[in-house]
Amino acid sequence: MLANPRKPNKLWYLYLALGAGALIYPLVANAYWLDVANFFGIYVLLGLSLNIIVGYVGLFNLGHAAFYAVGAYTTAILSTRFHVPVLLLLPVSAILAAFVGYVVSRPILHLRGDYLCIVTIGFGEIVRITLNNDPFGLTGGPNGIMGIARPELFGFRVYQPLHYYFLIWFLVLLTIFALKRLENSRIGRAWNYIREDELAAAAMGIDVNRLKLLAFMLGAGLAGVAGNIYASKMTVIAPESFSFWESVVMFCIVVLGGPGSIPGIMVGALGMFVLPELFRGFVKARMLVFGLAMILMMIFRPAGLWPAQRYREAVREEEDKRLPADQELKTTSGGLKG
Repeated sequence: MLANPRKPNKLWYLYLALGAGALIYPLVANAYWLDVANFFGIYVLLGLSLNIIVGYVGLFNLGHAAFYAVGAYTTAILSTRFHVPVLLLLPVSAILAAFVGYVVSRPILHLRGDYLCIVTIGFGEIVRITLNNDPFGLTGGPNGIMGIARPELFGFRVYQPLHYYFLIWFLVLLTIFALKRLENSRIGRAWNYIREDELAAAAMGIDVNRLKLLAFMLGAGLAGVAGNIYASKMTVIAPESFSFWESVVMFCIVVLGGPGSIPGIMVGALGMFVLPELFRGFVKARMLVFGLAMILMMIFRPAGLWPAQRYREAVREEEDKRLPADQELKTTSGGLKG
């Protein structure tokens, strides 16, 4: 059952509260925790980008770091070699990453499940190895690219953690607003049908391949935007920043938080990035705790820490159907005892 798009959504109050908290946070946080909040925002963007592919359409993608790398290296190359302003490269990074998403996904859309997952892993490794091999002398090989410019807006240079904080979280809030509108659009509803039953969606006249392709391109484009911000913030990038592990982290953000759930993505990013910062003293046991958490999640919370609204509504409908049956059973049992 889909939510009525005209019905007021209580989650908007949550988003407003988060927005107010985001404005207050810089007043109480030092430079280190501002940087933590900045990278948390970048991972939220990455989680939201992968959520379009995994959560909305139900396609497995474990090579998402490749699109992140495309956005970052596009920014780095055009900024250092041609001195293009970084903020102008935001749409360029998104478009080029979306184009790569189109080229990669177009021939593999017919694959499903594990097969699609394996192909995306292979693509992510191809991109990483290509960056390491320094094609045409553009990527700098294992050393990467240094001296990436900072963003500038009307002569104001973004370089402090506080500056990046407002830039990153402005993009996060803008992305959340756009995705909420997309969820309730015809495209969002069509994605929902494809995820639940692809054959039934095709029988209803939905162009399944075109909408899958659109999801891949949008997800890749948003990852390219995150890559642009990451490159300009670090001013130096290398292939090791876009390894398979990064794709795993993004995938776990979606799975842990709840596929298709925007608040869940924020919770997942909080668990995958912020909590490890709080427990740095237990860094040696980090992977053990992470593996245990994944096992427990799959057993007790398979829909994620903050399930998508469609999942909660499905559970509520199932309980509503079960309640009359249970009452009828109790009435029948009481009559038999009498």
